Amino acid sequence: MADKSQIEWTDATWNPIRGCSRVSEGCRHCYAETVAQRFSGPGQPYEGLIAKGGQWNGEVVVVDHKLDEPCRWTRPRRIFVNSMSDLFHESVPFEVVAGIFGIMAAASWHTFQVLTKRPERAREFFEWMDNHHERRHFDTQRLNAQHPGCDWRPFFLADIASRILPNCGAGLRVELKGEWPLDNVWLGVSVEDQAAADARISHLLNTPAAVRFVSAEPLLGVVEMTQVSNTAALAEGQPWINALGGYAWDCTGPDYVDTCSIGSRLDWVIVGGESGKQARPMHPEWARKLRDQCAAGDVPFLFKQWGEWLPDNQNPSISGPSGDTQAIRVGKKAAGRLLDGKLHDEYPEVAHG
Repeated sequence: MADKSQIEWTDATWNPIRGCSRVSEGCRHCYAETVAQRFSGPGQPYEGLIAKGGQWNGEVVVVDHKLDEPCRWTRPRRIFVNSMSDLFHESVPFEVVAGIFGIMAAASWHTFQVLTKRPERAREFFEWMDNHHERRHFDTQRLNAQHPGCDWRPFFLADIASRILPNCGAGLRVELKGEWPLDNVWLGVSVEDQAAADARISHLLNTPAAVRFVSAEPLLGVVEMTQVSNTAALAEGQPWINALGGYAWDCTGPDYVDTCSIGSRLDWVIVGGESGKQARPMHPEWARKLRDQCAAGDVPFLFKQWGEWLPDNQNPSISGPSGDTQAIRVGKKAAGRLLDGKLHDEYPEVAHG
């Protein structure tokens, strides 16, 4: 785990898994891939995980000595899970995912932030868990009698965690609560443009989580959160959803009206530009549009960074919904975090049991 993370919306990072693969345009200049490439030589942490061309090769490994780190940190933190990978990568077995969720359940004094580009696999994981053959050992009247009002899932997950932890987790601090979904786990998806939003957000909204969030970074185009494709079929017959309002769009009448409640909505939106040597500039109207949508929907909004480029009267130009603007490369630090002169640093509020 890396304490005092430089990522603006978290306190620390925890990487029990290493390795990944690209899935969309937002991965083109992946910062994690760049870091891994520097440390991919013989005997180094990312050996065997980077292809000859410098990209992730799709292999993943579980880092055993990293698994128990959250249980050894006594001061509560916001912890970004797998900043160098994706917990729901197709090469990560569900038993391993369950074990990592069990560690998050046991370290309940922390808040864990899980970010994925594979929300459809996240849905598959929770379905796998509910249909697991060992459920009958946990979802019992005996457990209900011993822990009144508690759900079986955290106990199931913690049991799997004990199987993968060094020494079965002996000697670790544990504060297991039987709440579901886990109130200390926030689940989010990365989106870079409308296509990614359409492909991922509805899956997220159909997944159990105490907090659901979107990280629109690197933001590469306009994203309309109030009209996202209903890929996951949250409300049958409703092709569009308002992800900030928790409604599906009714297309049966002459006008589009968001009238059908889908029971969940986004709790937080993060926006940021791209950083790194090959960073692409972000049009200010893309960020403003999301800021304004969040304000209208009363959803917390965090503007993480401009990235390498700051809107200015110099080249190159960026095409946006309100016409072209100009940007100058000044570097991430100089570009800063102010959007129209204001710091947006809002977080969701969660009532912990």
